[in-house]
Amino acid sequence: MAIQTPCFIDGADVTTDRSYDNIDPSTGGLIGAVSLGGRAEISRAARAARTAQPAWNALSPQRRADVLDEISRRILGNVDELSRLESEDTGKPISQAVNDVRVCARYFQFYSRTIESFYGATIPMGEGFEVFTSNEPYGVIGHILAWNYPMQLFARAVAPAIATGNGVVVKPADETPRTAVRIAQLALEAGLPAGILNVVTGTGAETGAALSSSPDVDQIGFVGSTEVGRLIAASAAEQLVPAVLELGGKSPHIVFADADLDEVVPTVVKTIIQNAGQTCSAGSRLLVDRRIHHELVARVSASMEQVTIGRGIDDPELGPLISTKQLGRVEDYVNGASGTVVTGGSRLETEFGGSYFAPTLIDGVDPLSKIAQEEVFGPVLVAMDFGQETEAIEKANATDYGLIAAVWTADIDRAFRVSRALRVGQVFVNNFGASGGVELPFGGVKKSGYGREKGVEALLATTQTKATVVKVARSTSSP
Repeated sequence: MAIQTPCFIDGADVTTDRSYDNIDPSTGGLIGAVSLGGRAEISRAARAARTAQPAWNALSPQRRADVLDEISRRILGNVDELSRLESEDTGKPISQAVNDVRVCARYFQFYSRTIESFYGATIPMGEGFEVFTSNEPYGVIGHILAWNYPMQLFARAVAPAIATGNGVVVKPADETPRTAVRIAQLALEAGLPAGILNVVTGTGAETGAALSSSPDVDQIGFVGSTEVGRLIAASAAEQLVPAVLELGGKSPHIVFADADLDEVVPTVVKTIIQNAGQTCSAGSRLLVDRRIHHELVARVSASMEQVTIGRGIDDPELGPLISTKQLGRVEDYVNGASGTVVTGGSRLETEFGGSYFAPTLIDGVDPLSKIAQEEVFGPVLVAMDFGQETEAIEKANATDYGLIAAVWTADIDRAFRVSRALRVGQVFVNNFGASGGVELPFGGVKKSGYGREKGVEALLATTQTKATVVKVARSTSSP
């Protein structure tokens, strides 16, 4: 029998009396039980972080950097185990899970190198004063993670937080808890003091709610839906603590007539089938110049029809959706869509069960329709055309979301004009996603959330700036 996945609190595994089932979305079968942590476990974890944090923060940046670097090495030393856990929990193809392990390790490596160059500033105030700023940790930071990229989201939250001297409490998604617990165990082995990194497994309704409303947490981070993000923001406001929210997206590919379609087609397909389209930054809208619309739609459709589908462990190009609930949600969106289904459009029955949906392209959708406006979170791409550049910009900006966008053109002047006009947090010109982009500040505008993760901005997001003003006595005589 599978061992119950524990919480990890104050450097030790903690198995609770209550548990829930962890389901393999590739087959619908039971993986095992998961400890259901509640308010008591959240409080215990936050107290452990509070107790351990001052000594951890007192270490030099070099010492903290050494520990983060060792965590990175430990993660890379356990690629096979971690990628298997990730593939089983999420259903994603094993090669994608392996990449997630490597990106996870890269976060710890990146912040181990960056923290030693994270300086304050001096401010000129005139003769008689010396003024400088310092970046100080919040203390205890809580993170509530989504289920689509468990290891990447874990690392991008935890690595900068502990690099800057904070203690952390992580609530992984209830569907994908195991890699968070395992990496926390590896971090302890790597030399991270007990209590600095705690993982409390459980459901969003109970465990996540307890963390977001905890009086023992000084900042909260959340990755997930806009609907839940509102609840997290309200809880943070009630506690008067800052929040960083990375929420949904409806990201467009804007393809002009002079674009290189040999580059566009594989990128468009990859960015909607990767992780079965369950990516906040998935390129889920295809806006195409009318002069090449028919050609590009036909080429994308033909490419989608060649996509291999199967269990994550068998490493196809497209794995299952996370759950039967998500499968039903995607199906409802497609069944209610305007436009014409060019390819796909239905759930798939397989010999091994699971929650599979065919790669789907819907052309000619109304830009203001539900499927063009809302996040489907499945392998569903909607296409629409445009005439002038201004129309392309208008349609690209015509959703409540603003996470990322791609501009495909050989005209560099147009690329800059359009990029400046897009209301998003990231713009990619003639590419999309930058392979994880650990160095790139990431976050959205509008209902895609607020605050920034990744890059140096994450160090700023996990610290508070203190200004120190020193009055300097004037010299009265020479010695």
